[in-house]
Amino acid sequence: MKKFFLFIFMIALVFFANAQTTELMVKKGNSGLYLEHKVIAKEGMYSIGRLYNVHPKFLAAYNKIDPNKGLNIGQVIHIPLTDTNFSQQIYMGTPVYYKVGANEGLLKVSSQNNKVTLANLREWNNLASDKVSAGTRLVIGFLITKDPAFVTVKAPEIKSEPVFKPEEKPVVNEPVTTPPPAVSEEKKEEPAPPPVIKEEPKPAPVIRQDPGPADLSNGYFKASFDQQVRTSPASKSATVTSGIFKTTSGWQDGKYYLLADGVAPGTIVKIVNPDNNKTVYAKVLGEMNGIRQNQGLDIRISNAAASALQVTDEEKFVVKLNY
Repeated sequence: MKKFFLFIFMIALVFFANAQTTELMVKKGNSGLYLEHKVIAKEGMYSIGRLYNVHPKFLAAYNKIDPNKGLNIGQVIHIPLTDTNFSQQIYMGTPVYYKVGANEGLLKVSSQNNKVTLANLREWNNLASDKVSAGTRLVIGFLITKDPAFVTVKAPEIKSEPVFKPEEKPVVNEPVTTPPPAVSEEKKEEPAPPPVIKEEPKPAPVIRQDPGPADLSNGYFKASFDQQVRTSPASKSATVTSGIFKTTSGWQDGKYYLLADGVAPGTIVKIVNPDNNKTVYAKVLGEMNGIRQNQGLDIRISNAAASALQVTDEEKFVVKLNY
């Protein structure tokens, strides 16, 4: 009887060990980046898809498997990394690693992994230079899933407060530094300058503070768009079909993003919902080429941006662009 319980315990221990995902190693194939998952007991396309935030039908098609048939224990399933379940822009989710090969520098690692920015690679891996040793495991992105089987990391949120603090400091410093010379040089001869100096700081905070709330009402990048059009006036307008991609950014800080072909990454785009004239300003993260899920769409906007625009259709909807 004791041997029987010991046998059951060992099976449970092995099952538990296999169910825990401690390190995700990226692979690259003809269809892009993917992960490998080894099937354990009682797993099917639905449970694996939920684990990695991939629709089971898409997962079955990606692996060329009949979704109506069961899976075998030990069978290796390829998990596609798409804009739905994988991010190389934000520091949140389960780290996905790449093993550095021989004679590979950081630029080569970037080109092998969707051209993730060198700045992100340095920050995520605490690198002081672009030289990395063969065999080193580097974080190249993050799996986005709510499944408790994965350990999720989250960087401290950078709220919008630091953006306003630098603007407030010069306003405070300018009136503080200018009065002392005026008072010290002409204490008794000219009593009129002190009242003039005291009156000037009053309107300054009002002028500085108004743009803050106005920008946040349309998104964090409103001020950047205004600066962009002052440098290079907006010359392109288009009505396009959009979809949504999921990200944790924008809900608290108003940082909205979009994916679009033919627009340089970093460009700030004005997006208008023609149904209600709601407007947001979003930054282009990259292109949509090569992803099957993007067929029939011109752009994708972040779910926070869609919420701010009060979009009701999560599959396809029409928006107007200006940049």
